[in-house]
Amino acid sequence: MSASADGPWPVHPDTESAGSVSSSDFWSQKQEWVRQMRLVFCRRPEFPETHDIIDDDGMLNQEYFQPPKDAVPQTERKWGDEEKGKLLEGIEKYGIGHFREISESLLPEWSGNDLRMKAIRVVGRQNLQLYKDWKGDKDAVQREYERNKEIGLRFGTWKGGALVYDDGGLVLQAIEESNRSNPP
Repeated sequence: MSASADGPWPVHPDTESAGSVSSSDFWSQKQEWVRQMRLVFCRRPEFPETHDIIDDDGMLNQEYFQPPKDAVPQTERKWGDEEKGKLLEGIEKYGIGHFREISESLLPEWSGNDLRMKAIRVVGRQNLQLYKDWKGDKDAVQREYERNKEIGLRFGTWKGGALVYDDGGLVLQAIEESNRSNPP
């Protein structure tokens, strides 16, 4: 395998020199190229931890990518009504934007970011900034969801169960008008 004029890496096989893409010669040259690239880029002297990733012949060391023998398998998390109820309880107690506190006190198996994503679906709005520190009970959250859904359907910006903003600012204007007449 020859080196590239641009650097020490091997020249990639092309269909002209190796024949048709469907030919076994092309694929064997491609595999050799991949092996050489791994040796050049994956085994770095300045990073000793990379020496175990690739075998001496340039093939992936499959054992490196296996979980450690003493690894504890992650338990599968399910989001259900109980978890949603705890999230709503946390929104009522701590407010929107305090997802780390909700996680620590009510839903420790879910990260703050996980709960932020769940809150987007519960409130029905992708951008929760206007709700920062807002606290509401289950009924208030449901009213906000319905309000956001109505605005989203009106402007065609109800996507994946949440209101998203439009480029023209019509959604934000509708939110502000709705908040003036009926604050959250």
